[in-house]
Amino acid sequence: MPTGSCFCEAVQIEYSGEPQGKALCHCRDCYKISGSVFSTNLIVPKDGFKILKGKPKEFSKQADSGKKITNYFCGDCGTTLYRLGEWSPDAVILKAGVLDNFQDLHDAKPAVELFVPSRVNWMSQLPETAEKPAMP
Repeated sequence: MPTGSCFCEAVQIEYSGEPQGKALCHCRDCYKISGSVFSTNLIVPKDGFKILKGKPKEFSKQADSGKKITNYFCGDCGTTLYRLGEWSPDAVILKAGVLDNFQDLHDAKPAVELFVPSRVNWMSQLPETAEKPAMP
């Protein structure tokens, strides 16, 4: 089972099952929570997702999509580990960068780019990815 952790390793997670999706997101929310101009995400089944150690803090707001989104992050180091959105109650939006195993990071190659109109002009489309103007 793939595992992940925050920067200080106070919060550790794992999931089972194949990701339902792999997406690179260019929305403003992902800019802010990632500290970058995109976020790489795995959409994993909620029933196969577990917190192994620690208790993440949470913060909810209205996302760019107009739906409620809750961020789960380490209260010590601030790493965002995952998000839950009301548009997909059976899935966890896992931040790919928290995965511990390098092969799992290789396997996290996105199949789709979301919020493409917000993609910075110095970044090109990833090869072999679909493009969407917003959340499907």
